[in-house]
Formats: sequence, structure tokens, C-alpha cells
Amino acid sequence: MVNKIHQTLKDYAWARWSVLALVAFTMLCGYFISDVMAPLDTLLTEMGWTSSDYGWFTSAYGWFNVFAFMLIIGGIMLDKFGVRITGIISCLLMAAGAYLKYFAVSPSFSMTGEIFGHNIQVAVAALGFAIFGVGVEIAGITVTKIIAKWFKGYEIALAMGLQVAVARIGTSLALGASLPLARAYHISTPILVALTLLCVGTIAYIGYCAMDKRLDNEEAKIEEAKNQKKADQKEDNFSIKDLGKIVTNKGFWLIAILCVLFYSAVFPFLKYATGLMINKYGVEPELAGTIPSLLPFGTIFLTPFFGNIYDRKGKGATIMMIGSFMLIIVHLLFALPILNYWWFATLVMILLGVTFSLVPSAMWPSVPKIIPEKQLGSAYALIFWVQNWGLMGVPYVIGKILDSPLAKKEGSDVVDYTVPLLVFVLFGVLALGVSYILKKVDAKEGYGLEKPNITTEEINIPDSVAAQAN
Repeated sequence: MVNKIHQTLKDYAWARWSVLALVAFTMLCGYFISDVMAPLDTLLTEMGWTSSDYGWFTSAYGWFNVFAFMLIIGGIMLDKFGVRITGIISCLLMAAGAYLKYFAVSPSFSMTGEIFGHNIQVAVAALGFAIFGVGVEIAGITVTKIIAKWFKGYEIALAMGLQVAVARIGTSLALGASLPLARAYHISTPILVALTLLCVGTIAYIGYCAMDKRLDNEEAKIEEAKNQKKADQKEDNFSIKDLGKIVTNKGFWLIAILCVLFYSAVFPFLKYATGLMINKYGVEPELAGTIPSLLPFGTIFLTPFFGNIYDRKGKGATIMMIGSFMLIIVHLLFALPILNYWWFATLVMILLGVTFSLVPSAMWPSVPKIIPEKQLGSAYALIFWVQNWGLMGVPYVIGKILDSPLAKKEGSDVVDYTVPLLVFVLFGVLALGVSYILKKVDAKEGYGLEKPNITTEEINIPDSVAAQAN
């Protein structure tokens, strides 16, 4: 049994899990907005949007993150100024972007014309999504660093798994509730609901900030009580030179490449999953978002489950390999020209939920084993930056494919999703290869990805130091 003296607030279980609840709820709100437009593609078509328009709009998520390097800037801010300032800024950016999305499709929008070959309504919505994308991605790396800060040496993979699970509830709510809300009221209604929810999430994050400030004060007292030299403290500060250490780390690049391949086969798929249910499996449009909404429910239970296994038993690299292999199977099953029934689509979507639980449950907790804590913000930012290339480019390419003859059945208006699904299969194959290489590199470099996360060593802190901290 682990014997740890309660030296700071994070050593109390109630405090760690309270922090997790607050920041996970904030991310739930962000994920709701991320996917709130996904089930509305049929209604957007009625407004004059094409598949290319929708793909361009969806790709806007990564514009500023990729080309303006906003994610990398956000990571540097995170390591320089901390989680409180960076987190609040990210919440404000999410809210501003969400408002622009709402305004673009609201009844009050009356602008006409074209920008970059797209209707100005599409362009304004895309601009809002691009701004929101900066906010939610920076929020993602901030919350990940928060969990690493509060749970390192404890249940870090379980905590990250639970955070992902709660965030996926937001995705599920968006996929399941957006279309009914839009049909009952207006297409902008679900976005307004999401924006309101985000305001509540921002208040929750402010509540976390109060706890984090107390933790920093306690840790400062411990450092003072230990009489550490200023030179030692400087060594713990982030430097721009640390970016060079990150990008020359083999393990970092393998995680980053695995991340972009895996997520490029899941998130862009979800953007078009409602259309897949309608065109291939004959699901009524009113219910088409229900089947994709099942995917996050699988992650709600299984991501923490697999994370707990990683915490206690290890095998992180192996878990990532299994998840990548299952990703290939899932998209092959969707691509099969047989069993075009709603119940089969439901079973495969549940299997995708299991797959989507495996890789993230091991991937994100593995980064602190590869990268020092002072560099974590920038490391996560760089990984998210690489990921955004996929989240930006893949939906755009899929939209172009769906508008091309490759997706048109002769003599029918039904859209054929076989080619896009085979693209997702290719991502799965590449992800499996990268995860295999990661396991080999881990064995050579000794990152400890196959070892448990929970430490068992006893911590001996003098009573006088513990007293001053509390």
C-alpha cells in the first residue's frame, strides 16, 4: 500500500477528484460545441451548403492552430504563465468563436456575397469555428497539464481517461440532441444552447483556479521550507531552448504521429457519420444522429477502465497497438457492401467506441513519461498542432471526395461512402505501424510505457515541512 504524507492539497483524494470534475465539465462544454454542427449537414444543404462547403467549414477548426502556430504559442504561454491564465484565455476564445458560429446561421444574419469561392455565411461560420478551434485546443492541452500536475504519481491514466469520458458526453449530447433541437426550433438553436453551456463551464474553470492557486501557495511554502537555492529553482523554469529538446525526442514524434493518424480516422468520420447512416443504412434523418452518438457512451465507461489498467498494470504501448488494430477492423466493417442495416451500424459504432477508448487511455498519460513536467505544456501543444493538420485537412478532403464522381452512384442520389471509409482504414494501418515502432523504441530507450503509472515508493517529508504547507 502506498504510504504518502498529505503535504499539499493534491495529496488529498477529494481535492484531486474535485479538480478533475471542474475541468472535465469545462471540456464537456467545449466538445459539445465542437460537434454541434455535425448532425446538421442535411439542414445546411437545405440552406444552400454543399459537401465542399461543409468540409471547408470543418477544416477551419485548424486554420489558426496550424498556419498561425496558435497552438504552439498557447503551449509556450502555458509553460510560461501557468494553467490559470492560459485556461481563462482559452475559455474566452471558445465563447467568441461559438458566438460567431451562432450568428452565421441565426435568423438575423443577412450578409450576402462570396469569400474564397464560398458563401459569406459559410465563411463567417468558418471564421468562428477557427477561433473556437484555437480556444478548445489550448483548453485541451491546459486541462491535460492540469491532470498531470495534480495526479502524477497517483491515478494519472484513470484521471485522464475520466476527463476524456466526460468530454465525450459533450460529443454524445451534440450528436444526439442537435438535429431534434434544430428541427423543433431553428438551426441556430443547438449552437445557442452550447454557447450558454460554455458560459457555465467557464464559471466551473474559475472555481478550479481558486484551488490551483492554493496548491501553488502550499508548494511555494514547501520549497521555502526546504531552503532550495535560487539556482535550483531556475532549472525548473521553462526555456525556449526546451522546444529543441522536445522535437529531437523520438518518443515525442511517435506519439504525435500516432495521435494525428488515429484521430484523423475518428473525428472527421464523426463529422460525416450522420450522412453515412442516412445514405448507406437507410436511417431516418431525425434518428440518424442517434447511432453516432452511441460512440462517446462507450468511451465514458471504457476509457477510465483501460486507464486504470495502465495505472496499475502498465502495458501502455501494447494498449495503443490493440486500439490501432481495432480501428482498421471497424472502418473495414463500415466499408463492406453488405449488411446495410441499422442494427449492424449500431454494433460497429459500439465497437468503434471501444477502439476510441483504448488509444487515448494510454497515449496521453504516456507523454509525461517521455517529456519532463516543465516542458509538458509545449509538448502537448506540439502534439495537438500535429493533430490539427489532420483535423483540418482530412474533413476537407473527405468533402471533396463526396462531391466527386467517386461517391456518386449511377442513376441514384444516394452518396457512396466507400472511398472515404477506405481512407480511414489506411490511417488505421499506419497507426498500427507507428504504435509497433513506439513499443520497440520504448524497450530501447526505457520510457516505461509498459510499466504502471502509480508509484509505490514512500515519501518522507519532515513534519515541520508538512505543517508549514498545511
